[in-house]
Amino acid sequence: MAYILQRVAFSALSLFVLVFITFLLSHVVPGDPAIAAAGPNAGAEKIAALRTEMGLDEPFVTQFLIYCGNILQGDLGTSWFTHQPILDDLLRELPPSLELVVIAMVINLAISLPVGLLTARYNGTTFDDIVRLFAMAGAGLPIFWTAILLQQSFAADWQLFPVAGRIGFEYRAFEGITGFYLLDSILRGRPDVFFDVLSHLILPAFALSLLFTAVGVRITRTSMIGEFRKDYVTLARAKGAGEGRIMFRHVFPNGATPSLTVFGMQFGWMLGATVLVEEIFGRPGIGRYAVKAVTQSDIHGVVAVVFVVGLVFLLANLAVDMTLYALSPRKRAEG
Repeated sequence: MAYILQRVAFSALSLFVLVFITFLLSHVVPGDPAIAAAGPNAGAEKIAALRTEMGLDEPFVTQFLIYCGNILQGDLGTSWFTHQPILDDLLRELPPSLELVVIAMVINLAISLPVGLLTARYNGTTFDDIVRLFAMAGAGLPIFWTAILLQQSFAADWQLFPVAGRIGFEYRAFEGITGFYLLDSILRGRPDVFFDVLSHLILPAFALSLLFTAVGVRITRTSMIGEFRKDYVTLARAKGAGEGRIMFRHVFPNGATPSLTVFGMQFGWMLGATVLVEEIFGRPGIGRYAVKAVTQSDIHGVVAVVFVVGLVFLLANLAVDMTLYALSPRKRAEG
């Protein structure tokens, strides 16, 4: 229990730091927020009124307290280019991005964990050399270049997948319940919509996951090699245990901690990297929303996106910490 309380307290402190950083971000961005919100043709009186409404004439500490109070109430401000509450915009744009990141993480985990474990088992062999070569190459490929290459080859040239979009034109009238189309199609009993949405997800998810998968393979391989060299593996082999049992019942659970920690961080990093994939594949999402906010000088929108991405990053890491606690008898005994 002490471990859980410690991690929750650390996450709460990190959240406070995140709130403070996003608050500072709105003050260091060049330009006057009141002038930007008022528009190019606004007069001095309107700008002054907006400055008062936005609390810009208050002391720094007071502005920060107002900002914290708004965050606690779920008020992220009003967008200057959609003229809608930013929270409503993000609730609409976040599900497509999370859907993309979840599929990308599934691809990442499905490749990184077993391949990393196998390369550790066959360390120094030709198989290990080939995997390491591909992992090094994958880690050096920019996400935008991978996305363009996949779109050009698999979508445009071979026409195996849709070129762009989130859902087919024939299903444009589909209305979801949660905003997650894969889940909504299941809830509504629409397998045709499910496979159409999935076909639109495969290429962007693979493009998003490739770099992270390459890193995941290398980290998993390194941690598993150390486990294979420990005495308990030698003892298990001396007792006649099969290699499959040693790998999946002993080595993998004990060596998965570094990999799971990195995967938790990768979830947040992926969400921040969706901007490249969403722009190339023409998908809605928080990444494209961030681009529009930047081009429109919408400071509130940019700050809200940074805050939400940071919050998801913190929650993902907290979930990983709780998972590692549940899987580790030693930590449970200490806690």
